[in-house]
Amino acid sequence: MSFTTPDMAPATPELFLLAAACAVLVADVYVPQRLRMLTYHLAQFSLVIAAGLCLALLPETPQVTFNGTFVADAMGALLKVFILLATYFAFFYSKIYLRDRGLFKGEYFVLGLFAVLGMMVLVSAGSLLTVYLGLELLSLSLYAMVAMNRTSITASEAAMKYFVLGALASGVLLYGMSMIYGATGTLDLAAIRGHVAGLDGRNMVLILGLVFVIVGIAFKLGAVPFHMWVPDVYEGAPTSVTLFIGSAPKIAAFGMLMRLLVDGLPGLHGDWTGMLIILSVLSMGVGNIIAIAQTNLKRMLAYSTIAHVGFLFLGIIAGSEAGYSASMFYIIVYAFMSMGGFAMIVVLGGAESEADRIVDFKGLNDRNPWYAFLMLILMLSMAGVPPFLGFWAKWSVLREVVASGMTWLAVVAVIFSIIGLFYYLRVIRMMYFEKVEQPAPLSVGADMRIMVSANALAILALGVYPSGLLALCVSALAG
Repeated sequence: MSFTTPDMAPATPELFLLAAACAVLVADVYVPQRLRMLTYHLAQFSLVIAAGLCLALLPETPQVTFNGTFVADAMGALLKVFILLATYFAFFYSKIYLRDRGLFKGEYFVLGLFAVLGMMVLVSAGSLLTVYLGLELLSLSLYAMVAMNRTSITASEAAMKYFVLGALASGVLLYGMSMIYGATGTLDLAAIRGHVAGLDGRNMVLILGLVFVIVGIAFKLGAVPFHMWVPDVYEGAPTSVTLFIGSAPKIAAFGMLMRLLVDGLPGLHGDWTGMLIILSVLSMGVGNIIAIAQTNLKRMLAYSTIAHVGFLFLGIIAGSEAGYSASMFYIIVYAFMSMGGFAMIVVLGGAESEADRIVDFKGLNDRNPWYAFLMLILMLSMAGVPPFLGFWAKWSVLREVVASGMTWLAVVAVIFSIIGLFYYLRVIRMMYFEKVEQPAPLSVGADMRIMVSANALAILALGVYPSGLLALCVSALAG
């Protein structure tokens, strides 16, 4: 027997990030408390270098290594770059939040880096085994991050709920994968695709395995009826963790969806499309309707996330390359809109308080018109109001659903989108039409002001010219 050394070059960004995360972990052990900021800077530097490697090693054609378990292609590279960019913003926003509350520890950034490594492995998975490894590395890191504030009962409760339900979902997903392996005799997604394409009839074991896989994916994305963890975790976790969970991991979950269903099981398109239609309608309905009753902004944004997942499924349901690129465009846009919304909670919160109630935004225009304007951009974009970027994200998936012949589904999505407009406008009303007796000025550092402004203004600028980002998504799927 002989062993052939696999080609390491396609996985260079992942290998670098693994080494960097370990280096940051060791450095954090020996760095004194007064130099703790070094851990943050090393983590940010690692993200920048990893993003540079993803761009420098962008493959012209898909490359497969590690015996078919790892795939490097244009879609994976683009998703990785946006995951790293979103994490860079999340770490920056978290720095202010953690420092003000005495939670500034290296563990947050080390766990964040390992979570990013799991996301990168997930979007480049060429095997069911790699999918599971990437997913578990991501999930275990997030469980620990949610429980970081050990003095908070709500954070501990949220972490326990997330862990228990996450473990259950991982078991369901693994069981589905084992059934697919039993039906096809392989873990390789490309081989599974070929096996399914060669089937003469329906294989019930394979269909049952697909059902379990869809359930696992739905949990990770927070789709109804597997959404129970989302509002509790979003509200209970520290805001620095919530904004991270609500951004980069969603992009990775889309990558997992593409690898498992589009790359691995396209021969069962008719079966998984029907399941996704049900999940989409339920998510848009439940998410938008229950969000209306929320008074906590983090819970409101959690139900908003559930509704947006329903819209994300629309492009996948369309079953075309244009539909997949529209969903990719949608999840990238949503990640940065969501992150901006949670960043505004960090901006308004003090060292001893959380500005996570909708009433905390009352009279924001009197306190600081600029931040009120930024929050206005983010809320209207999430609602899908033109000319903001969120409108074009919804328009792109709706257009592909109509083009696929499911006009009724697009009509349902528009109706629920109109319903969802209510709770976004309620936040705007609080900022501009509700008054506070003694408005307290906001004291925010210049660096935080610049980053939040860049986040929100990018949503506005790209809304005026969305074709550039959409063209990137189209070219990545075409490659």
